[in-house]
Amino acid sequence: MTDNSATYVLDDQVGYLLRLASQRHAAIFQAHTLEGLTATQFAAMVRISEQGKCSQNRLGRLAAMDVATIKGVVDRLRDKGLTISEPDPDDKRRTLISLSPAGEALLARMLEAGHTITADTLAPLSVSEQRSLVRLLRKIT
Repeated sequence: MTDNSATYVLDDQVGYLLRLASQRHAAIFQAHTLEGLTATQFAAMVRISEQGKCSQNRLGRLAAMDVATIKGVVDRLRDKGLTISEPDPDDKRRTLISLSPAGEALLARMLEAGHTITADTLAPLSVSEQRSLVRLLRKIT
């Protein structure tokens, strides 16, 4: 798509365009989030809900977050009373994380907001374009 001999046009660069799209999505997320939940916290809560109790390490892999990021996310979710940490009965060195009742209630409400966030993010596109974009993003991730 890019001719290296041509002039470099920032507005045609995929990284720049992805960053702009990401910033737009982040603003939409912030406008709809509940109780100050961040996108990474929301992703972690969804993965915990899907998996049930899991270790912090596994949660990080499932939510595509590095060790430092998932630790901070888990700490903040616990501080907000949205998760519970307990020793793994099979390995006392490991902690299992699950959603608290407050976390389950917030997630249920936030999932509704999540659908709105996705719809608002994709609103400039036709339904066919939306499907294509999601398919292409999956292909490059």
